[in-house]
Amino acid sequence: MIDPELLPFLAMWDKAWSVLPPNATPPQRRALIEKLAAELRPPMPPEIDDATEHVPWRDMPVRVRIHRYKGAGVAPCLIYLHGGAWMQGSPETHEDATVEIARQTRHTVISVDYALAPEHPFPIALRQCEAVVAWAHAEAARLGIRADAISVGGDSAGGNLAAALTLLFRGSPVRLKGQVLFYPAVDVSHSRPSFRENADGPIIKTANMAATMAAYCPDPAQLRTPLVAPLLAPDHAGLPPAFIAVAEHDPLRDDGLAYAEALSAAGVPVTLERGAGLIHGYLRAMSYCRAARAGLDAACAWLIRLNANEQVA
Repeated sequence: MIDPELLPFLAMWDKAWSVLPPNATPPQRRALIEKLAAELRPPMPPEIDDATEHVPWRDMPVRVRIHRYKGAGVAPCLIYLHGGAWMQGSPETHEDATVEIARQTRHTVISVDYALAPEHPFPIALRQCEAVVAWAHAEAARLGIRADAISVGGDSAGGNLAAALTLLFRGSPVRLKGQVLFYPAVDVSHSRPSFRENADGPIIKTANMAATMAAYCPDPAQLRTPLVAPLLAPDHAGLPPAFIAVAEHDPLRDDGLAYAEALSAAGVPVTLERGAGLIHGYLRAMSYCRAARAGLDAACAWLIRLNANEQVA
């Protein structure tokens, strides 16, 4: 059963999206999600500093929002990649989560405004995120972050990008500390039981997933590469410890569970939150639902333990 506290959120969400025509364009969808997020976003806490920088990448500098807990000193860092099917969203649409992570953990959170599909298909967003990680590591002293304590995280499509980044940086001088994945998209088969059980959502529907993947990765030959589908990597050994949160009523649930199993089988410490009663995108419902808020709280507690070098799984 879906958590009853989510029902008012879902009613609001469905009503808000009903204003769009069935053939709404990506710009129309982006404008609506920005508007909705602004209406849901709480005020910036006084203890959080907010800054913007632009990270060089080819001829497309990448805007990042940086949330820092005042007085935290040289802090661990989480580089956060927003969800939105690779086609919508921004640091602003996910500010409620990134600011709360910074507030609870006293990490510096760098939220990435990566280029969106279909205008900018794979691998552009991933390579921009890669550039941000390398930049944060190189600029750690100036940014006041610990170069040895940089983690990556994200939700949904952002979880996909975060997981792919751990593959890109494995064995490199940039040693990622951890990965925080909320209901991540990590495979392209769409064949596990959760896709049938939750075909009609809520929030996302399986009928739209093939088109979404094609917009992000239009080359069919690349769809089953590990940087698009991290679950398909031939080896997951040596990846950083993971916090993986899935949701019971989510088509992507079983993909996230399979990824947790693959990491664990490879010797990677994994903490799994199963999200009983929750739905895809539940971080958006934190102001409505205590269980949704508890999911973020669990990730924050995990990050604190991780960077205190405590056992995380």
